Amino acid sequence: MNEPMHEITKLLQAWSSGDTQALDRLMPLVDRELHKIAQHYMANERAGHILQTTALVNEALIRLTRESMSFENRKHFYGIVARRMRQVLCDYAKEQSAAKRGAGAKQVDLGVVIEERLEKSKELLMLEQALIKLGHIDERKVTIIECRFFIGLNYDEIAELLGTSATTVQREWRFARSWLKTEMTAT
Repeated sequence: MNEPMHEITKLLQAWSSGDTQALDRLMPLVDRELHKIAQHYMANERAGHILQTTALVNEALIRLTRESMSFENRKHFYGIVARRMRQVLCDYAKEQSAAKRGAGAKQVDLGVVIEERLEKSKELLMLEQALIKLGHIDERKVTIIECRFFIGLNYDEIAELLGTSATTVQREWRFARSWLKTEMTAT
């Protein structure tokens, strides 16, 4: 077993058991991967988004530290952090949407820039709602979407995480993508 990966799992288990110092030792080992996940998310956001990758990572981790969680392994940890990142971006989109509706915002005519920002916010909120709905039907498909689209794992890595075959992951990925597209265009 790769020593850093083994160390990550040990530190995650220690942190889950209440060892607060384990988080400090864990961060240098997972920081690069967390930034890669955040970059995947931010690549789907509009240019000039107020959140940067480091801020997204930090906000997701802050939310995670407020919960008592136990992690099976590093991939489970990355999956949960990715979900928290998505929640951060959705909360931000909701705030932007509320501000646009007049929650203290001044009217500024920025035309296309504002329209693009709102469209991205709407798309993210639609995706979040569709993923929640899909989660009620099949949570594993949501996990596959998160791992593939937001984290950037390949089929083999997802199959290993879920304890299934890569062929099954590919089939469920295709189904979930098609279902999401139909769900989001129907709204």
